[in-house]
Amino acid sequence: MRGTPAVSAPSAPAPGAAVQRRRRAQRRKRAIALVFVLPALLLLGALVVYPVLFSVGRSLFDASGTEFVGVENYTEMFRDPATLKAIRNSTIWVVAAPTVLTGLGLVLAVLTEKIRWATAFKLVLFLPMAVSFLAAGIVFRLAYEHDPDRGVLNAAITGVHGVFEDASPYPTARAREGLGLEPAPGGGYVTARPAGPGDALTLGFVGVAPKDLPDGAAPAAAPAAGDTLSGVVYLDFRPGGGGEQGRLDDGESGLPRMAVEAVDASGQVAGATTTASDGTFAFPELADGSYTVRLPERNFAEPYQGVSWLGPALVTPAIIGAYLWIWTGFAMVLIGAGLAALPRDALEAARMDGANEWQIFRSITVPLLSPVLTVVFVTLVINVMKVFDLVYIIAPGPVQEEANVLATQMWLVSFGGGNNQGLGSALAVLLLLLVVPAMVFNVRRFRRSQS
Repeated sequence: MRGTPAVSAPSAPAPGAAVQRRRRAQRRKRAIALVFVLPALLLLGALVVYPVLFSVGRSLFDASGTEFVGVENYTEMFRDPATLKAIRNSTIWVVAAPTVLTGLGLVLAVLTEKIRWATAFKLVLFLPMAVSFLAAGIVFRLAYEHDPDRGVLNAAITGVHGVFEDASPYPTARAREGLGLEPAPGGGYVTARPAGPGDALTLGFVGVAPKDLPDGAAPAAAPAAGDTLSGVVYLDFRPGGGGEQGRLDDGESGLPRMAVEAVDASGQVAGATTTASDGTFAFPELADGSYTVRLPERNFAEPYQGVSWLGPALVTPAIIGAYLWIWTGFAMVLIGAGLAALPRDALEAARMDGANEWQIFRSITVPLLSPVLTVVFVTLVINVMKVFDLVYIIAPGPVQEEANVLATQMWLVSFGGGNNQGLGSALAVLLLLLVVPAMVFNVRRFRRSQS
């Protein structure tokens, strides 16, 4: 009898083969991932890594790029007054703009929770983000124009100013030479010879266009004879020509609303009056004596033109104002998103304990929002360090240097007439070194928040 053949148990796969298969699978996944990532890496290298390395190398050469100068460009940029001014302005930007924007965004985000049309309000504030910096710069360049006929801000300011203070009636008027008037030391005009009661003066002026005469101006009349000091202030010009210079002719207009003062020998104002519609004036209550007739400076002062927004003193704050207009919506939306995620039970518990809204805002809302506020602040710091468009477009040529920041100074030195790309590359490296710490801080904080 034959025995049943023994069935052998299947052999287990060698452990080394499984490890090798896993390694081959991982290598395939890495290769596939590399194929997909490679275009992005090539683009990153061509647009970021290579320009950075090239700028670092170029900063070590002179303007022509042929002679190695080492760190001379770096020492030169800290000796250049224009570069130092750009560093100062960049510091003002970094300190002022992110701080104000974060504060505004926080306040607006909290307030929008209290109004019915919150979505529409946020939309209106966020709309400037859709406008390019170039277009925004052109808009604000026009808004900041010093001429009130063109600049909307100064048009509003001069309009309000005119409500409280009358404008000078004759800013372009000047006295006709040889008619007994001479410039006064403090401005305006005075008579060359003293006069007293019983004298009649004819004071002619030129430089006023007939269309610019005040409403109600009448033809000039000869001063009335009598025992008072009197006279006439008139425009020594007759439309259509004719007449004689220095003489009151028919058809010449009086200059109404002209302030006239009688000054005694001690320099005190003994009498003051205003010319009538025909330009005549009189001092009926003057005591006997000798007086100098003065037409004060306020008659001829230039009209108020508003604020010189783009002057050397205000150009940087004015440009920062344009930047705030663009980025306030961004800060408000980001902070509003963080505000919406706050635990409402903590806020309600504080209200039930008797805390008012200011105490809740200061002691609960702001501490809970501190991570979001930090991210917004650091993001804005990075952004303002690179600001270029607004500064270059809004600042007029004569004050461009007063408004320059590092980015505009880098461009001007390299391409805007300086043609010194060695120094410009050094400025670019400086700007990179200033931006990188803020970027690293933002990335680390983001990773911590995700863990």
